[in-house]
Amino acid sequence: MEGYNEVDAVERIKKTCDVVLKVTPMGQEKKSLLNMEIGGNKLNPKAFSMMCSQFSIILNAGIPIAKTVRLIADKTNDKTLKRILVQVGDDVEGGRSLSASFAERGGGIFPPTFVETVRAGEESGSIDRSFLTMHEHFDKVIKMKKKLKGAMAYPLFVLVIAVIVVIVLMVKVVPTFESMFDSLGGELPGVTKALIAISGFFQNYWLLMLGIGFLIYVVFKIYNSTESGKLKVAEITRDMPIAGKISQLSSASQFASTMSTMLGAGLPMIRALSITSRTISNYYVSKQVGRIAAKVEEGRPVGATLKESGCMPDILVDMVTVGENTGEMESTLKTIGNYYDAELDTAISAAVAKMEPAILVGLAGVAGFIVVAIYMSMFGIYGLM
Repeated sequence: MEGYNEVDAVERIKKTCDVVLKVTPMGQEKKSLLNMEIGGNKLNPKAFSMMCSQFSIILNAGIPIAKTVRLIADKTNDKTLKRILVQVGDDVEGGRSLSASFAERGGGIFPPTFVETVRAGEESGSIDRSFLTMHEHFDKVIKMKKKLKGAMAYPLFVLVIAVIVVIVLMVKVVPTFESMFDSLGGELPGVTKALIAISGFFQNYWLLMLGIGFLIYVVFKIYNSTESGKLKVAEITRDMPIAGKISQLSSASQFASTMSTMLGAGLPMIRALSITSRTISNYYVSKQVGRIAAKVEEGRPVGATLKESGCMPDILVDMVTVGENTGEMESTLKTIGNYYDAELDTAISAAVAKMEPAILVGLAGVAGFIVVAIYMSMFGIYGLM
């Protein structure tokens, strides 16, 4: 029986059964391989953005909320969304609010901005506009991530292929030349000896290197799971030459875009800041924005607290101050968000443009060393024959 608490479940059961012996929440059942869903509860961003768009269109047409949820649940192909929407449909038909049901059924899956925006839309009576705002926001996020993946695809592909080729040369080709020289009794060139030594090291100690790499990864994950570790890693990331600039621009873009979305949905400033702090990927900046929300709650201006924190670029701080003084905070943040989106796109393209020749030069150096070592050994073989 579907119910949003035990009392509600019992009331529904009593409609068909007079005696209720026991009620067990589904979350306490032991999962088995037979009842586990393949794919887990991972949210598909594209399907989620499409769902927001469908909600906006159907609700704008005057369709009741419960029927809207059912229609979208029937049409979606995403298993996670379908399951949640079916449960939400039952809750809404039972008299529960849409935002409260989304918060419970999609807890830990849906972004915090989504539930809060839907709740604000319910309170203001413009829920269709809230879903449209969410669609525009998440569509923008998806496009930005797609650009980043597209920019990184070619350099990563080249790097992976090059590593595979080098491994094959070191493991298969170089030992062959070594055995030939041993059989002919000649003296190997110095560069070839160095190559063979490196090849032997990789063959003999690859398991040890793999174990050391795994140990470093585990230690890093443990350190990064602590509060001080996460803050330190985030600070170091912001101070790095190229990645630091991208991280700063990304944080500024996330702050401006999310704040604009939250204020446009009708959320008060403190609540908007609190939610925005949870959406920023850099943990150090996220904590700083959370502290700003606490200071604003004490009555301090947003622009002044942002400037004191030093976690945002000067341009964004100045624009926030202007928007605060003129009462146009939402439109100002939207404008500055678009600006930082463009700056972030440019910074990523520039970083990739620098990365490609650096990778090629590094690979050319490794390949050149291997080729020289092999050719010198070949000339030595010809001299011995």
